[in-house]
Amino acid sequence: MLFELIGTIIAGVAMALIFWAVNRTLLKGRLPSWLMPASAGMAMLIATVSSEYGWFDRTAATMPQGFVVAQTVEEQVFYRPWTYAKPFVTRFVAVDQATMRTHPAQPDQRIVDLVFYGRWTRTAKVPMLFDCGTNQRADIVDGIEFGTDGEILGADWMPVKASDPVLKVACEEV
Repeated sequence: MLFELIGTIIAGVAMALIFWAVNRTLLKGRLPSWLMPASAGMAMLIATVSSEYGWFDRTAATMPQGFVVAQTVEEQVFYRPWTYAKPFVTRFVAVDQATMRTHPAQPDQRIVDLVFYGRWTRTAKVPMLFDCGTNQRADIVDGIEFGTDGEILGADWMPVKASDPVLKVACEEV
């Protein structure tokens, strides 16, 4: 966040300097003086909007090997009127397929790490149980045990729609 603030300020200062140089040297001071702070403010606004819309692509590009984006959340808010024309991604869920764990006796059940990314929040990694045969999921909490044949004991299974994007990615064969 601090780097984005610094970048936004630099964009405004750079635009003001460019305006000043062009107005002074090429146009001999013919432009109105209010145009300099207006152009600096516009440059700062463009830098901020560009940063917001580019966050998802930059973050997704730097994810480790094996991470697959399963679901995104787009946002529209009144104090960012441009989001009504084109909402931007503020958070998303990635499935870590590289560390997926299964048991040979329970091929439809798997433990997957879900990684929650947010625009202004910390990244959270949460292990989750999925039963791909019955379209269910369960949180891994204290009290869950694993039987000798890979059976999951003490899990609070919750039904999930077959169209759920996280379930689909978690149940993909890698």
